[in-house]
Amino acid sequence: MNILVTGANGQLGREIRLVVGGTGDTYIFTDVAEAEGLETDILDITDAGSVVRLVEERDIRCIVNCAAYTDVDKAESDGIRCRRLNAEAPKILAEAMKRAGGLLIQISTDYVFGGDPYNTPCREDQKGTPTGVYGRTKLEGEEYIKSTGCDYVIIRTAWLYSEYGKNFVKTMLKLTETRPQVNVVFDQAGTPTYAYDLAEAVMAVLADYEREAGRHDSADKSQGIRYSKSGIYHYSNEGVCSWYDFTKMIAEYSGHTGCEILPCRSDEFPSPVKRPAYSVLDKTRIKRTFGLSIPYWTDSLKRCITNLKGQKDNEL
Repeated sequence: MNILVTGANGQLGREIRLVVGGTGDTYIFTDVAEAEGLETDILDITDAGSVVRLVEERDIRCIVNCAAYTDVDKAESDGIRCRRLNAEAPKILAEAMKRAGGLLIQISTDYVFGGDPYNTPCREDQKGTPTGVYGRTKLEGEEYIKSTGCDYVIIRTAWLYSEYGKNFVKTMLKLTETRPQVNVVFDQAGTPTYAYDLAEAVMAVLADYEREAGRHDSADKSQGIRYSKSGIYHYSNEGVCSWYDFTKMIAEYSGHTGCEILPCRSDEFPSPVKRPAYSVLDKTRIKRTFGLSIPYWTDSLKRCITNLKGQKDNEL
């Protein structure tokens, strides 16, 4: 099966590059720009013509869309570009998969929630109440995908981090190493997600889709495969913490014990957008549907920090 991965030079895209070996599938990794050391085809997913041509020329049967506008604060003043990437582009990808009879795997976010107060894990059928442009455009993208009638798996995730790019873990590693004191908010609760674990979950969906597709004869395929597990799913690591708790563990696992980490309230860090106060995701559906065993967040954080230490040692 030929699989297109968009945003392949970002956190999740780079982790997917690591886990695809030995699958027997052909992966086409695309982004809007090249990255040193990474084989990348250039593709603008907001250009419908370019997307359709690539899908037809390479006989793409599945798209994993890791591309998005993710600067939550900047989105408030850059709404047009944010909407183009987070809402209009997923619709273009979905329409291409509808025409090809393939599957779109779309990565979405916990920011589709946040407007209503709640203190129990968010379920897939819970009404979206985004509080800013980023969350609204991601939710709009979900609705666009569903409206096309394509086969789709939308995976909402949260607090994504990895060894690559800019993310909270790498920022806090630097701050706790170089500063005597760091203030971190304690009144926002959620669950960190190690991008490598999410990449493994994406692979589980792809494997399931391929098995189901293989049970259809060629006549059925020409009509387009109706994937029985199409829908919205939630994925993060297991457990719950605040950004303060998260930072405490980052410092502990990295050995940065000389930095004092203090809890503070969100209003001490003014922001153009209100972030969800509680965005823990209920993962019951994805675990039952695809038979996933999800690691606890502290276990995955340890693995990531160990890998980052290894990278740092190799650079010396």
